[in-house]
Amino acid sequence: MLGASACNGSKDDNGDGNGGKGGSSATDAALTSVVNKSDKKGGTLKLELSDEPDSLDPGNTYYGWVQNFSRLYGRSLTSFKPAAGKDGLEVVPDLAEGLGKASADAKTWTYKLKKGLKYEDGSAITSKDVKYAVERSNFAPEAMSNGPTYFKSHLIGGDKYKGPYKDKNPDGIASIETPDDTTIVFKLKDAFADFDYLATFTQTAPVPAAKDTGADYVKHIVSSGPYKFASYEEGRSATLVRNPNWDRKTDPLRPALPDKITIRFKVKQETVDSNLLADNIAADAAGTGVAPATQPKVLTKADLKSQTDNSYAGATSYIGLNVHVKPFDNIHCRKAVQWGIDKASVQAAQGGDPKGDVATTLLPPTVNGYTKFDMYESAGHKGDEAKAKAELKQCGKPNGFDTKISARSDRPAEMSMVTAVQASLKKIGVNAEIKTFPTGKYFANFAGNPSYVHANKLGMIMSAWGSDWPTGFGFLDQIINGASIKPSGGNNVQELDDPKINKLLNEGIANTDTAAREKAWGDVDKAVAEGATAVPLIYRKNLLLRPTSATNVTVTQAYLGMYDYVLMGTAK
Repeated sequence: MLGASACNGSKDDNGDGNGGKGGSSATDAALTSVVNKSDKKGGTLKLELSDEPDSLDPGNTYYGWVQNFSRLYGRSLTSFKPAAGKDGLEVVPDLAEGLGKASADAKTWTYKLKKGLKYEDGSAITSKDVKYAVERSNFAPEAMSNGPTYFKSHLIGGDKYKGPYKDKNPDGIASIETPDDTTIVFKLKDAFADFDYLATFTQTAPVPAAKDTGADYVKHIVSSGPYKFASYEEGRSATLVRNPNWDRKTDPLRPALPDKITIRFKVKQETVDSNLLADNIAADAAGTGVAPATQPKVLTKADLKSQTDNSYAGATSYIGLNVHVKPFDNIHCRKAVQWGIDKASVQAAQGGDPKGDVATTLLPPTVNGYTKFDMYESAGHKGDEAKAKAELKQCGKPNGFDTKISARSDRPAEMSMVTAVQASLKKIGVNAEIKTFPTGKYFANFAGNPSYVHANKLGMIMSAWGSDWPTGFGFLDQIINGASIKPSGGNNVQELDDPKINKLLNEGIANTDTAAREKAWGDVDKAVAEGATAVPLIYRKNLLLRPTSATNVTVTQAYLGMYDYVLMGTAK
């Protein structure tokens, strides 16, 4: 999986355990090793973000960077191992004593919690708290709209249970059993071979029901990790400090090096980049790399280039064509766009090779199940004007049509991409009006909100997606499965609900034969391409910059090729 990103990596990390003083490293060193190794505790680790999170509530988030960051204050049943290179893709126990014990048919999964687990207030963490966390995060869209719906889709009775805020039965959903305070059992409708991966999701981070305030829980999150919230100002900032009731004996995964961690929101991307270059912050929390305008500065100066890591994100930037917004209810209008986009110009606009390769599939090459194909192949990936116009004739729009395309205003690379898309489509008579929205509310209020999309005729939606876990199902399910369409906070922005595709997904994840399961994901990807509802643009790469004061720095492929925030420390 790391082959593509590690080929230019250096194994020289020169970490000397001195807290960052004198440590040095080579370009791409953090792809395969821990750079500037240190076990020194103390200091303040500072992060910044160009917008705000969808939510810092572990049960109400879907952005990859929050999944990464929230492990500092929320522990899940299992976790990806905080480690360099391919070791970081290993699933290991976190709250649980071991990985899940599956029944022979993989429909029942049982976990035992470690002894001595405590919240920040010293109260015991129990299996009932994990059950409650899953119930609130999957079955209460009126308050928890941002996260995925895997548990809802696969638990027995998941289609009927109304969630803990509406269903006042204290026993909750029957298909999650807690026979004692340290045992939790999940009973599924069908086999689910990837369940240990699903258990890594922060939706399994425990929540005490008595402390839950629904959508407002984000203001007073109860920590189960090494850090707790000292302050939280919505849309502005958050500060984490040490949790005195965290016990390292129950948590060997987290080194918990800094004394304090701060994060500022809504900082202009240019300012974030400047602060990275000046070593005023440890990382850009988004983990997507420096902006296109900053790129030349770090690539043309040898000392700065040696501080960069060009990681594959395991993610694809693409355009969703919403099938309920005319004229994209017509497959030929969708195919016209597929043929009409000059992907080479899009790649150049977002920063060229350092920021990603031209994509021809939804699944990126770093995900198990990827199959190489190009259903809309054109010379140099520049599009095919003749084929695009032929499709326009078939869809009854020989002179083209007007539409709207959405993008995130605070993401410079995405704005450059959408402008290039607009320019290339104009050549075939498709006039795409760009509509911009902030990242933090992009899916909850706009692009992932079907009523808004329909009312405002957003036919084309810029999106980028990375694996929830590194398998084809972990990548595809939430963006193409009809069961994943939600009233808000959805990521199936095409509103694709194709019975054939849904069936292929469900049969694939139920197959316990690894080779057959991986083949299934390539078949699903091809089926999506045939329907032309998603236009793959770029297999994303991140041009990350690590300041010299940052210690214990390594790229985690489990979290979209950003730095592992659980491991990081600082010399400051």
